[in-house]
Amino acid sequence: MELSDEALADLDQLIRHALREDLGEIGDCTSQSLFPTVVQGSATLLPRVAGVVCGLAVVPRVLAIAATGLTWVPLARDGQAVQPKTPLGRFVGDAREILIVERTCLNFLGRLSGIASLTAAYQHQLSGTSAELLDTRKTTPGWRRLEKYAVHCGGGTTHRMGLYDAILIKDNHLAMLKQCSETGTNVIIEAIRRARHWIANNAQRLSRGPRTVLQIEVDSLDQFEQALAADPDIILLDNMTPEMIGKAVAIRNARAPHVKLEASGGINLQTIRDVALTGVDRISVGALTHSATNFDIGLDWDLSSPS
Repeated sequence: MELSDEALADLDQLIRHALREDLGEIGDCTSQSLFPTVVQGSATLLPRVAGVVCGLAVVPRVLAIAATGLTWVPLARDGQAVQPKTPLGRFVGDAREILIVERTCLNFLGRLSGIASLTAAYQHQLSGTSAELLDTRKTTPGWRRLEKYAVHCGGGTTHRMGLYDAILIKDNHLAMLKQCSETGTNVIIEAIRRARHWIANNAQRLSRGPRTVLQIEVDSLDQFEQALAADPDIILLDNMTPEMIGKAVAIRNARAPHVKLEASGGINLQTIRDVALTGVDRISVGALTHSATNFDIGLDWDLSSPS
């Protein structure tokens, strides 16, 4: 599992910004005041809790910008389940440079490992079901590719990268279309018709061409049946109970088994398994990225082996 070229470009920009806000124009005042000359040292990154590690590719890129004299020895890999005190990697070199990059590395690793660990917890709840776990666009600005990579490390997958790579007709689109349409128009059917026509006319501009996904969101079984009749690729069942989702699955299976169904809206660790057991194909969870807590990782000096 590797970061894409686009994600690496995002990462490098974020690293430079993080280092600027931490070091300013002067650098690490504390280390400069205490250690006027080179002090060789070795330190290891260690998780304080169990989880899934993500973001280790950050470390050598931080060193390439801010600590070129350090050696980084990776001891784990992204997507690896770890226990407290599992060594993730070791810095060797000037202790002052280790202290310069410590917090920047830990901030990236903590954020991305937190997302990967939470995703793994959700994925565990889906064990034995056929439901696929997806993220959403509820990401930190500038971090989207990295956070979606972290979801993959935890066992989830990408819903869509942004507004540009799939069509998802949501309630606000339908509300505006209703306002613009003639009285009596079935806006769900009209929206799907317009979207399908637009994909056909713009296929050359789209990364997936004519296979660009067309999805529509519904929040009632009546809307669901209207959407199903118009044959989109995916129907998003928003804020429906497991009982409603189960009914939708049964209707889909009987009338249009090729249409995928996705559940979303307020789903959490306590409810996701009941949703998955309805037979729904996909479950999207915004909490994977917007509610992940920082994964606790620390840096410990290897005082017994200073070189």
